[in-house]
Amino acid sequence: MPTSDSQVIEVLPAVGGDRAEERRLRREWAANPADASLAVPLSQRYLEQARADGDPRRAGLALAALKAWPEPNKAPEDVLLMVATIEQYLHEFDKAGAHLENLVRRQPAHAQGWLTLATVRRVQGRYADSDKACEALAAANAALHAQACKAENAGLRGDFDAGIDTLTRLARTPRIDAGTRNWLLTTLAETQARAGQFDRAEASYRAALASRDDGYTLVSFADFLLNRQRAADALALLKTQPRNDAVLLRLAIAGAVAKSPDGARDVREMRERIRLANQRPEARTTHAREQAMFALWVDASPERALQLARANAKHQREPLDLLVLAQAARASGQQAAMAEADSLRKDMGLHDRRLDELL
Repeated sequence: MPTSDSQVIEVLPAVGGDRAEERRLRREWAANPADASLAVPLSQRYLEQARADGDPRRAGLALAALKAWPEPNKAPEDVLLMVATIEQYLHEFDKAGAHLENLVRRQPAHAQGWLTLATVRRVQGRYADSDKACEALAAANAALHAQACKAENAGLRGDFDAGIDTLTRLARTPRIDAGTRNWLLTTLAETQARAGQFDRAEASYRAALASRDDGYTLVSFADFLLNRQRAADALALLKTQPRNDAVLLRLAIAGAVAKSPDGARDVREMRERIRLANQRPEARTTHAREQAMFALWVDASPERALQLARANAKHQREPLDLLVLAQAARASGQQAAMAEADSLRKDMGLHDRRLDELL
């Protein structure tokens, strides 16, 4: 409860884009919620807002916009893809994968469906299944994306030279749009980092951002800098970015490590966001990676970080997830946990020079 009229309770995020257009779309959708040509664009707007400000309520609104199709088998293809994309954002990877498989069974030439399915299976550490989706992309006349998809998987398996060569060549393709070039260069940077080619990785990250100032690239680059013990550089990279959860977490970690003037404020704010998020029971598992990073680098609680990292690795197995698990295991001094992390990466077939140094 406020104690005075001047007390600020919450600062609402600024609404970007065309507000009049969004209001019009909401009105038309409310009058005809079963019109996919209205529901899907409205849902997409909400998801874009969720990605921008890190507010999961926006993702809830995105799903609500698609409520006219409770049965996936009866949903139009664009609705099914949108539902799966939202579920991917919410880390509900099994649900997303099931919906995407439904989609591509119905429409085998659906390139975006195959690309998203390849990504979901890759995040789950299911590289063979991701490969199959990559191969289907080629049959769907998406040759560049199919090659990049397979190159990323090759790099994850340790064929660094082949993956890096292909991604470098594709990024030089004439007349590709800025978003595609950013994606290719960011994937290249991440592959080079796993290969231990740190100077080249940094150059690729900067080239990716020069192509397009993308939120995912910024966070990935910040993680790279933090793992290279360059907290001050991570702060400089992120200090002007919108303070969504992903950005604020890295600011809190970098500020705590570098003992920056704003570090304590960022730590307090992130701690409060975690407390509020954990009022939703699923947040303890779906966002356990982020909480593990906070526990490890801010709270200096490796045992708590290890508990969270283990929970996270049950459903999300990107290289960063394995890296956080290995870092927490090493910091906790638990040899069994280190062996567990090593066994998991071998079972997946993941190769990462950073993990080699830890395990």
